[in-house]
Amino acid sequence: MCDTLSKRDSLEERALKLIMDQGNTGILQRDMWQMLGATSREGSRISLRLEAKDLIKRERELSHGRWTNRIFINIRRVELDSIIDIPCMACEDIQNCEAGAGVSAIGCDLLTQWLLPV
Repeated sequence: MCDTLSKRDSLEERALKLIMDQGNTGILQRDMWQMLGATSREGSRISLRLEAKDLIKRERELSHGRWTNRIFINIRRVELDSIIDIPCMACEDIQNCEAGAGVSAIGCDLLTQWLLPV
């Protein structure tokens, strides 16, 4: 059973990367499972599991006279530019910052201001 789980997880990871690499255009479910070397049944199950985890969204589409789903990624890659100016990087207390400690990101005014600009 462990081998089955690792194979499934590996297929899901590969599928997620494949979908992510397609960007805003998405990928047809049929094309995805063919590129993964999976069966249509496996491809459908992978899509359902990823959708249940809210990692993808599926939109029904007519392709070559047959209904299929176009799959789009629901997550975005984090770019370094998006966090380069986070106040934590210049904070003198970063080594002591943890939940439950005297210094914590939970109550940090600088971090809150950075996350929620006025």
